[in-house]
Amino acid sequence: MKTSWRTAALVATAASVLTLTTACGQDNSTTPASAAQNVGATAPAGSPTNGAGTGTGTGNGYGADGNQASSSPTAAAPAGKLTVATNPDLGNVLTDGSGLTLYRFDKDTANPPKSNCAGDCATTWPPVPADDATAGAGIDKALLGEVTRADGSKQLTIGGWPAYRYAKDVNAGDVNGQGVGGKWFALAPDGKKASLASMPGLSVRKDAKLGDIVVDKNGRTVYRFLKDKAWPKSVSNCTGACLEKWPAVAPVKPDDTKGVKKKGLMGFTRPDGVKQMTVNCWPIYTFSGDKAPGDTNGQGVGGTWYAVSPDGKPVGAPGN
Repeated sequence: MKTSWRTAALVATAASVLTLTTACGQDNSTTPASAAQNVGATAPAGSPTNGAGTGTGTGNGYGADGNQASSSPTAAAPAGKLTVATNPDLGNVLTDGSGLTLYRFDKDTANPPKSNCAGDCATTWPPVPADDATAGAGIDKALLGEVTRADGSKQLTIGGWPAYRYAKDVNAGDVNGQGVGGKWFALAPDGKKASLASMPGLSVRKDAKLGDIVVDKNGRTVYRFLKDKAWPKSVSNCTGACLEKWPAVAPVKPDDTKGVKKKGLMGFTRPDGVKQMTVNCWPIYTFSGDKAPGDTNGQGVGGTWYAVSPDGKPVGAPGN
């Protein structure tokens, strides 16, 4: 079917629903009548608990809950001799002298280098000091630099990108910060985002428990909200705080997908300006509680959030 992305017309209603201008085919999935949001504050019995329901790692918006310590043992640790570690999901990842993964922040800039992570953010993501950093095997020392932070300290940069550790990485090789908030990513040795290969915008992964499910370009699980609608026009009932916990998947071209049913595969612009993708006309999201590719912590949260099958149905939802 031919599709066109058009700015959706907003009709001001009490529910503040979001609509697609293009009518989509109906799915037989059960959609609760209530349009009230369920952000995922309470997970159903038997659902995952590490991050599901409470959004562990997202309480303050930076990937750590409200009980995060005011200072981290990694905050002032020297960078030491940088090394390259191999991760089965991410390929070559840059680590510090202790083997801890280094990260970059999408809200920073590399040209010129600038850090936009301070305060609580810098507690969760301690900046890596530049003072004693040296390049180990496989790292071009010419890519190492520094940027002066607002407090006057010098932060290490890789290819211009300010480098951070993640407070919840405890052991060498941990990559718990990968993909947090859709803005934090492990650093490759050249300063780019670590990645095994360029993945399609949407593809299908076989999960050991859920079977075939849709994942985004970063390998993160894609979800559906049962309180959304796809008929007669697609409607998202996830806004505000809900959208912060369940970020909308950005539109991708149909030919930038693999294994996903083409029918109803389109994008639209929400009234809040966020561009969102649909599968079989159902709006799709990722979950901020998923810390790494392959996580499915959002599965079954609140009895309303479920992973998406290649044909757009909610995997494991009642009636499916």
